[in-house]
Amino acid sequence: MFINSLSISIPESNFEEVYIASRKSENRIYTDEQVSQLPFIGPKHIHYDEWQARRRSCDRFKNYLENKNKPLSILEVGCGNGWLSATLSALKSSKVTGMDINNTELAQARRVFSGLSNIYFKEGSIKDVPSDKKFDVIVFAASIQYFQSFERIIRDALTLLTDSGEIHILDSHFYYPNELESAKQRSLAYYHSTGFGEMAGFYFHHSYDSLRNFYHKIIFNPYSLKSKMFRKNDPFPWICITAS
Repeated sequence: MFINSLSISIPESNFEEVYIASRKSENRIYTDEQVSQLPFIGPKHIHYDEWQARRRSCDRFKNYLENKNKPLSILEVGCGNGWLSATLSALKSSKVTGMDINNTELAQARRVFSGLSNIYFKEGSIKDVPSDKKFDVIVFAASIQYFQSFERIIRDALTLLTDSGEIHILDSHFYYPNELESAKQRSLAYYHSTGFGEMAGFYFHHSYDSLRNFYHKIIFNPYSLKSKMFRKNDPFPWICITAS
């Protein structure tokens, strides 16, 4: 099924309304109790396998940060309901800022994790962060696909890093150039099949080629033989980008 992507044009101001409605239809809006337990969720939940993969991804990332053995200032861009920000706040001497333009889930994050003193949830975009505010770690977890220009958002994030800071991209698909068009068509067809074709106008597909303009390394490669043998076919790469 091929859908003309040019027919989709949606004001950015509609994003939260469309996004939340779409997430509800996919059973991705969770109760406060469920959010407090994420990434653990009951085996009967429709997205159990997905959360198993995200739990493994989270564990790898958290262990990586723990091995730095130093206090960390962390920014999560597109934090949603805040579960990952809350998990990272358990790192010794860490300070975590969770940021999102989606106030519906952000309000839930504030409510569920109000007891954590070293975490702050902020509504807004990365452009709203003061230029003199610097972070050791900036993470995009299952969120980079909602930014149309990969280069623009990464360059904006680089300005907010400390000298030794790192950007980490988790839980999002990246594609080889010859895969991009078919991936776009699959997403268009999927969102139209759910009755939320508008979401296709907010969902973007990024290529491994887009990394060439940045200093980067792929810490976890889902296509490697080792990953397929020992990581239960976890589908997403883990990408680290630095200023130099």
